[in-house]
Amino acid sequence: MSDTTNNGGPAFPISEANGANSGMPGMTLRDYFAAKAMHASMSLDPANAASSGEHARWAYEMADAMLKARGQA
Repeated sequence: MSDTTNNGGPAFPISEANGANSGMPGMTLRDYFAAKAMHASMSLDPANAASSGEHARWAYEMADAMLKARGQA
């Protein structure tokens, strides 16, 4: 089964001329957006009433919404 989720491409793209020949593409824009949303989610829920899985699901929902808003989803 292939994952068809649009990940937005690399979050911090660099060229081979700048040393990007490690074979590791790094963080996707979707993961970067999700990390930022997760941070916000955790700070808005200081008692951590939601489970970590709930925070993670919400963070990726927000990341997908951000990609859609920029016309990439």
